[in-house]
Amino acid sequence: MLSNEIKQKLITIVGKENVEDSQAVRLVYSYDATPQFQAMPDCVISPRNTKEVSEILKLCNENRIPIVPRGSGTNLSGGTCPTNGGIVLLFKHMNQIVQLDEENLTITVQPGVITGQLIQFVEEKGLFYPPDPSSMKISTIGGNINENSGGLRGLKYGVTKDYVIGLEIVLANGDILHTGGKLAKDVAGYDLTKLIVGSEGTLAVVTEATLKLIPKPKTKKTLLALYQNIDAAARSVSKIIAKKIIPATLEFIDQPTLKAVEDFAKIGLPTNVEAVLFIEQDGEESQVDKDMQSIEEICLLEGAVSVQKAKSVEEAENLSSARRAALSALARLRPTTILEDATVPRSEVANMVKAINEIAKKYDVTICTFGHAGDGNLHPTCTTDIRNQEEMERVERAFAEIFEAAIQLGGTITGEHGVGQMKAPYLEWQLGAEGVAIMRSIKQAFDPHNILNPGKIFAKNTRKRLVVSR
Repeated sequence: MLSNEIKQKLITIVGKENVEDSQAVRLVYSYDATPQFQAMPDCVISPRNTKEVSEILKLCNENRIPIVPRGSGTNLSGGTCPTNGGIVLLFKHMNQIVQLDEENLTITVQPGVITGQLIQFVEEKGLFYPPDPSSMKISTIGGNINENSGGLRGLKYGVTKDYVIGLEIVLANGDILHTGGKLAKDVAGYDLTKLIVGSEGTLAVVTEATLKLIPKPKTKKTLLALYQNIDAAARSVSKIIAKKIIPATLEFIDQPTLKAVEDFAKIGLPTNVEAVLFIEQDGEESQVDKDMQSIEEICLLEGAVSVQKAKSVEEAENLSSARRAALSALARLRPTTILEDATVPRSEVANMVKAINEIAKKYDVTICTFGHAGDGNLHPTCTTDIRNQEEMERVERAFAEIFEAAIQLGGTITGEHGVGQMKAPYLEWQLGAEGVAIMRSIKQAFDPHNILNPGKIFAKNTRKRLVVSR
């Protein structure tokens, strides 16, 4: 626990009401959305501005107190859990839209702004912020930046890093630094903005972000392509991209996920097929019509048993909401749900789906698969029960083999959920010892006393590499 002296200094900085260390509050912030993972903080601090963040970090640095920045706690890799005690830094007060600049097509926001609210705000102005993680109704911009969050529209529009053009950050020693800005071009030194995005709160604390906006697409259309063969669905993904058509959304959902989602949403999803592709295209109406016609032809040619077009905006929105609810739907099936995000090149999606199914059968575990097929980001999701230790050991071995399969197919152990605590033992599999070493040196330069989200990304011990040939 923090000493009374440190606690009093924190109260002086942020006010008594913003320093909470009761057992109940500490318990709330001891876990995120990661299954079977929990670690208690000593205290939860809610700063009101950048100056207060700076003073908190300076105090923590001087006294070697760990500090973990936290948004809404939707992290899936243990990234926002305080594994070394210390302070959770909560941004509930720093949740304002600072400036909408329509001349430069930018918006400047504080880290506590909810992603979905930001998206709605700019769309009402005829503008568009594309990154749309499934958690966008509750996740924050600060959390999205720390994780470099993706979303359903990532194929066409990219991910969070493609829209963060300027940051205000506070370094571990309390120094305030501004990176980037509203410029279209800037090559003055290293790109510190991009370095911070996706660093999981281990290099600096984000206190303000300037985000790039684009004009809102004029129209959007939606379809479902139904398949009795998973390979045919995966081939359709490759063929659509090869045809030089880049849909706004190109999602894969297997039958077990479909059944769970339909039981949850009850919107008439087909559950008698092996898989579906959920596809959206947006832009100029004439081009959207042309693209959707081509997509329908490709899907049917590659073996879709049928293609269903959304007949109304409401139907299209229901389909999109159903896809975003996949995790929630699966979580109802068993006490524990583990969602992962192995990512491979688009051309390897079919092989990755096959590998996931084979691995699930090998270890006798239930794994449902859905995800962003258009950019190769699949979400194998295991429904299990943490109370069954023997089954959990099989689940762990299965996911280790899934990560190995993704790497062998030219992919990555994580596409958008981050490394955090849970995937740290696998990082060297992908980057090699040399890659991890250079990352450690960057961490050391930014945070020599290792107070910023310690224990994340870098594992004490690398897991032994599997020898699996496919």
